[in-house]
Amino acid sequence: MAADLSPLRVPSDAVAALIRSGVEAVLNAPPEWLSEMNDAAMHPAGMEGIVVDSDLRAVGLRINEGNLRHWAESNLADPGARVSVNNTDETAAFIRDLVRRGFDSGALDSFRSAQNAAWQIWMQICFASTDDPVLLRELLEVTSTSIATFIDDTVRELTRQIDVARAELAGDTHAQRRAAVALLLEGAPIPPARAEMQLRYSIEGPQTALIVSAEGGPAADDLEEVCESIMADSRAARRLTVVAGTAELWVWLPVEEIVVEPTLDAHPHVRVAVGAPGRDREGFRRSHFEALEARQLVTRLGSTARFARYDDLSLVSAMTEDLARLDEFVTHVLGDLATADPTLHESMRVWFANGCNASAAAAQLYTHRNTVVRHIARAEELLPRPLQANAVAVAAALEVLRWRD
Repeated sequence: MAADLSPLRVPSDAVAALIRSGVEAVLNAPPEWLSEMNDAAMHPAGMEGIVVDSDLRAVGLRINEGNLRHWAESNLADPGARVSVNNTDETAAFIRDLVRRGFDSGALDSFRSAQNAAWQIWMQICFASTDDPVLLRELLEVTSTSIATFIDDTVRELTRQIDVARAELAGDTHAQRRAAVALLLEGAPIPPARAEMQLRYSIEGPQTALIVSAEGGPAADDLEEVCESIMADSRAARRLTVVAGTAELWVWLPVEEIVVEPTLDAHPHVRVAVGAPGRDREGFRRSHFEALEARQLVTRLGSTARFARYDDLSLVSAMTEDLARLDEFVTHVLGDLATADPTLHESMRVWFANGCNASAAAAQLYTHRNTVVRHIARAEELLPRPLQANAVAVAAALEVLRWRD
């Protein structure tokens, strides 16, 4: 990386003033500008793995926006100077995370895409800044060189960091474990004995997969503590853990019943998604993909739920191709009940789950049977159609409402 940050081309005083004026507009960019740049950054080929991972995507977008601000602030102070690479701790962690997930320098194409979008915006600023063709030409030449050099320097430095991280992680047991797990999830016919040797975990017998993630960024110690606590509460003798990101762990426990709620009470910033229990290699794979689907569905629905079981979400999953139509379905079926007191929703949902038995529902809700009966009666008053003629649709709509915050 060149240490010389002198001007790449010394601008005239008039153009220097135009650059300062323009970058002030960049530093106060409207949301639609950033949205346009972010959309461009997330659409190059090979970025699919980043786009679907909300945590990784959020970090990548913050880095792109931080680079834009860094370039603008540097040119505000010294128009036309070579801008230093915006090395931050978050960028270093992002690079290591990309390498852990199997990405290479191709993932840096997002910076080129963001550059193209930023340049389109910058040209609009330039053409609005002056009608003088001589000044406009100099302004575009100076700033195009500045932007292109900054991105070239950034990509070159991050490529170097990727190479260093790959070398460091070559002997990392987490990276090796993740590689072995990836093969199993892809359906590779690895013999169970070999898999156990590589993973220090048996893929034979009962298997239940979890996705454990932290809201608001990295919290490795907190996530490990959560995993230990769930393992103890679930009476699991061992677990397989793969570092999937700075704020996410993939976990497998050799049990069929998972106990999660007591742990989450003590860790308010952690979310857990659980797949259905299975057995052996296929159960290992299927339970993991179900846990991933549960986590992604909760995010897509905008739910604040911190614990999601795939079995509880399977009906909603089958109904969520079009969220607008899903909301229309809920409104159409429930009518005024959709916006009624949530205690009515919960009473009805538990009542349905217990075979429309008010006594059993009351026991589960820790309330009196008469309270459940009153809630069901009030709910029936709010429904647009008789419950007896539309019970299945009502039960389905209530299940959607449970997750659709």
